[in-house]
Amino acid sequence: MSDSSSSGSYPSRLPFLVSSLLFLLVTSVVSTSFRPARMLSVEMMQQREEIVRYAQTFIGTPYKYGSRNPQKGFDCSGFTSYILSKFDVPLSAGSRVQALQGKRVPLSEVAPGDLLFFGRKGRIRHVALVVENTPGGIVCIHSTRRGVVLENVHASSYWRPRILFARDVLGEH
Repeated sequence: MSDSSSSGSYPSRLPFLVSSLLFLLVTSVVSTSFRPARMLSVEMMQQREEIVRYAQTFIGTPYKYGSRNPQKGFDCSGFTSYILSKFDVPLSAGSRVQALQGKRVPLSEVAPGDLLFFGRKGRIRHVALVVENTPGGIVCIHSTRRGVVLENVHASSYWRPRILFARDVLGEH
């Protein structure tokens, strides 16, 4: 007499096998298209989180072209240079020069404290400080015409098409 549980089990396990294969396929695609921020030391991540926390204290500060003065307001590069200067990170006051400083990093590997550059046709027009990199997108803090704001630039129909590249100006000192 044959065991009925083994003879009928193959067709009933097929949906499980298909769903398992689909899961593996989806997770492998997700893991290659999104990678968490590159590996950084605990001390470096703590410094980066401290920089981000400090930057967030300026949310709502008005926009002021050419300024890096929190009492008057900030433009985009004035904001990033002001924030990083408080952590002894030398950074130019202009976004076009900031775009040459540090080391370029893949967008999929940006970490808190990295700089994200925006523009059109390769011309730098804006810079922002990365707050976090999640599967839902890159969240930045930056000074815009709306003042200093926190936003997911990947979710923005305005900012997303203007993203050019990212740079790490902090490194592992």
